[in-house]
Amino acid sequence: MSSSSRLTFDELRQRVAAGAVDTVVLAMTDMQGRLQGKRVAAEYFLSDVVPNSAEGCGYLLAVDIDMNTVDGYAISSWDDGYGDLVLAPDLTTLRMVPWHPATAMVQCDVTHHGGAAVSVSPRQILRRQLDRLAVRGWHAYAGTELEFIAFRDTYEQAWDSDYHRLTPVNQYNVDYSILGTARVEPLLRRIRNGMAGAGLTVESAKGECNPGQHEIAFKYGPALATCDDHAVYKTGAKEIAAQEGVSLTFMAKYDEREGNSCHIHLSLRDDDGRPVMAGSRPHGFSTVMEHFLAGQLACLADFALLLAPTVNSYKRYAEGSFAPTAIAWGRDNRTCALRVVGHGPSLRFENRVPGGDVNPYLAVAALVAAGLYGVEHELPLEPEFTGNAYRSAAPRVPSTLRDAVDAFEHSERATSAFGEDVVQHYTHAGRTELAAFDAAVTDWERRRGFERL
Repeated sequence: MSSSSRLTFDELRQRVAAGAVDTVVLAMTDMQGRLQGKRVAAEYFLSDVVPNSAEGCGYLLAVDIDMNTVDGYAISSWDDGYGDLVLAPDLTTLRMVPWHPATAMVQCDVTHHGGAAVSVSPRQILRRQLDRLAVRGWHAYAGTELEFIAFRDTYEQAWDSDYHRLTPVNQYNVDYSILGTARVEPLLRRIRNGMAGAGLTVESAKGECNPGQHEIAFKYGPALATCDDHAVYKTGAKEIAAQEGVSLTFMAKYDEREGNSCHIHLSLRDDDGRPVMAGSRPHGFSTVMEHFLAGQLACLADFALLLAPTVNSYKRYAEGSFAPTAIAWGRDNRTCALRVVGHGPSLRFENRVPGGDVNPYLAVAALVAAGLYGVEHELPLEPEFTGNAYRSAAPRVPSTLRDAVDAFEHSERATSAFGEDVVQHYTHAGRTELAAFDAAVTDWERRRGFERL
């Protein structure tokens, strides 16, 4: 491996020639934040894919969670024959996949056949916002903190039981418990080491509150690379769990207890690597930090769809749950949607709204766009909130997907930042999710109504 813990193209060629790599996973990220693509023979990847790219059906950016084709998307439909889009490998993302033998992976940008980027592709949406930052000489650094719940049941057993009566790997709250996490350390260790071998920098693993709930943390990095790593980790953790005969879920709210969060930390540096957010203003902020944070407050409700994309996302937002309900900021205050932490070069803010179901590219793009809105309009920063924000009069995080979709669809800020095509595309995705939920009959309805109604 190279000194940056990535696989260079020359190293890949050497490993293919030596027989150490025979398969390359060619992956793009879809609207739901999942890796989609194909496995190609390594020799073919070198001889054909690298010089010519590859193709994948355009429906990859126009389906629901179940991979059903959905009418109403401009990018791909029955009317245009569901043609192909181009998967253009980004060779800076090359890495080994240690939990599969002789396998490497590369992540792709999605383009049209003429070479133009597909504007509604999540990776392209983030790239556009990072380009807007770069014009000012700024660069975003991000860290995502994913939680999951692990079960002793296999994925197949969970499916066959309709996800009822699953056995979590811990029977009680193991938040920070060394004893409790030791029970599942073989699984956690295998995931940590697998991710390290894939080029991620592992920081730690700890237990969380819900039975079977855990978090593995990775070091922050440039925003695009962090989102690439996030997608690899989320897929890889599930694959490793399956190999171990267990299962795990990142869904935002598995049950009525604590949900799975994905807190996102964001900071800025200039072209010379110097921190942009620290300064001599109150709280050690720079003027940029004040405007950038004010933009988060101003845009959070409008951009909530990009932070919380499913019906299930909104089940997390409950008082006293450590998931935020108040659009407020505070210094190291976990009751606020925006928590400011660090000092000097480490100064950053944490957005606590996203859950484990978030698409990281869309969420980080939303944070950058919101910050730039605050900077461009020189928004003043409201006073820090102290105390219990759950009991405050601060504006509320949208409480349903329907509210978030409506806000995004009619937001001039969203249209200005992302473009009308992106707003229409993800509004349609949100409405598709709502239609699926509205048509479903839930277990809750059956339990209440089967006999007693």
